[in-house]
Amino acid sequence: MDILEFTRPDLVFCPLPATDAQSLLRAFAERLHGAGLVMDSEDLLRRLVDRENLGSTGIGDAVAVPHCKVDGLAKPILSLGLVAKPGIEFRAVDGIPVRLFFTVISPDQAPAEHLKVLAAVSHWVKSGPVDRMLGCRRPESLLAVLAETTQAQDVPVANR
Repeated sequence: MDILEFTRPDLVFCPLPATDAQSLLRAFAERLHGAGLVMDSEDLLRRLVDRENLGSTGIGDAVAVPHCKVDGLAKPILSLGLVAKPGIEFRAVDGIPVRLFFTVISPDQAPAEHLKVLAAVSHWVKSGPVDRMLGCRRPESLLAVLAETTQAQDVPVANR
């Protein structure tokens, strides 16, 4: 199992028209609702904002991993998004504006799987070519870089 099995081309957004954290999270919520993956975009937005209020998911190097759990999902979902320079103030640990977002939503009843997906994304970010993704201009390019580098690294989502 790898992180690619949790995403698909229509869940990759580049560029995302967002200028602040609230509009970014709203864009993801609306697009995931539009893709038929969540029933209520406002509920998803509230959950993402609530999680962000607990502490920033900006992990540094212009990357954030907003995430939450919701009812009614069969498996975790990974959505990617890229915003234009200079990025969004997202209270990242290094203070750098965020441009690349890996949004993870998981079934409410599967906290262990949620953590596994977050760990796999974190592993990819630490060893993946974030700079190449930051240079992408189209969703297909973002997904291609993720696919190429995930397969090359053999990023697992397995019990450890």
